[in-house]
Amino acid sequence: MQKFARFIYFKVMKWSLNGDFPSHVKKCVVAVVPHTSWWDFPLGIILRNVWNVKINFVGKKSLFKAPFGWYFKWMGGAPVDRTKNSDTVTATAEVFQTRDVFRLTLAPEGTRKRVSKLKSGFYYIAKKAQVPIILIAFDFGKKEVKVSEPIWPTDDKEADFKTYEDFFKGVKGKVPENSY
Repeated sequence: MQKFARFIYFKVMKWSLNGDFPSHVKKCVVAVVPHTSWWDFPLGIILRNVWNVKINFVGKKSLFKAPFGWYFKWMGGAPVDRTKNSDTVTATAEVFQTRDVFRLTLAPEGTRKRVSKLKSGFYYIAKKAQVPIILIAFDFGKKEVKVSEPIWPTDDKEADFKTYEDFFKGVKGKVPENSY
């Protein structure tokens, strides 16, 4: 599967990589920006096969029931209670405690529409789970995926977010007008 994914990514799509996924990191939050199109999901699936790395996601509990629950689990999903009365950050951070390997992918924008600032859930999940954050930029303008080294969140949220924002500056999504 890795050879096929590399062929699709590099030869058919003609994309490049700027950095490599730190596969030695077994637990982390993977923040992917910009999220402007449904095309981001298949690109992510191709990339995790290019890197030959299991990368996960969370979804509402109902997605993991019959008839398609098996598929979402097979794809690396983990169910989380996202009802109004639940603490999604704590529930998600607890998933890290139950797994030996869990690399959680999130889109910090929280939508495919244009936003002026990133939501903070990914930061608080990483802090609560005591795991680093890996930033990944899907730059459709350059046909490039940029990957950061693992970044441990600190108690200085403002400085941390400046680092994240600088990493994603100038990156164009599939729908450029919705880019962060």
